[in-house]
Amino acid sequence: MTDRYAVIGNPIAHSKSPLIHSLFAQATGQDIEYAAIEGPLDGFAVAVRGFIAAGGRGMNVTLPFKLQAFDIATDPLESARLAGAVNALKFEGDRIWAQNFDGLGLVNDIQRNLGVSLAGKRVLICGAGGATRGAILPMAQQRPALIAVANRSADKAHDLRADYAAHATLQTGGYADLAGESFDVVLNATSTGLSQAELPLPAGVFAPGALAYELVYGKGLTPFLRQARAAGVTQLVDGVGMLVEQAAEAFEWWRGVRPDTKPVIERLSVPLI
Repeated sequence: MTDRYAVIGNPIAHSKSPLIHSLFAQATGQDIEYAAIEGPLDGFAVAVRGFIAAGGRGMNVTLPFKLQAFDIATDPLESARLAGAVNALKFEGDRIWAQNFDGLGLVNDIQRNLGVSLAGKRVLICGAGGATRGAILPMAQQRPALIAVANRSADKAHDLRADYAAHATLQTGGYADLAGESFDVVLNATSTGLSQAELPLPAGVFAPGALAYELVYGKGLTPFLRQARAAGVTQLVDGVGMLVEQAAEAFEWWRGVRPDTKPVIERLSVPLI
């Protein structure tokens, strides 16, 4: 019997998740059906419960429902509890299990696919929203020398330092506080890749040989990546690998088999021009 899965968001037509999971299923011989569901902005929980009632086994969750997904979960796991947001659900009887695989997908892409070890590195995350919250714990588990979080509102970054005090030691502040510092890995977890705005990064923030990672994917050379290139960075990456790696984590969680991500990443990648 074919098992049903879906991604839910609003809007959802742009989602690559149905293609990704279809490719995973073909490669691993799994009998699944994977759909895209545009959830009503005022009816997320009803849509999820309707999917469960129709035999749904699991869901990926994207904007703007990641916080609401946390609220309806009966069993949020540590990744979801710390992030306060969910990107994958699994349904078993009356239980709704919840995970946040975004940060793990990011770390897997950096280390497995790009070959950049985070151990001992100085890491800067730009932005203090949900993407950053999901990334902190998986990043900290790799034992970098430093994780710094910079945000236009320094207070929001400081809130993260307090929230994660039991799990990671963070350096937090505004972008001006980065003056005189440099980092081996710089990640843009803000929405500037969509708005075409530049970040107020001080000169010298990219260390020699740094990796510049834009979490937005499929947008080509974003303002952040252009800033990095102008600063002499040659390793410029967008978030397509993170997208595929977090999907692979959800697929394995649901199906018990790990798909090969490399051919899917290659298929979805667009030139950074």
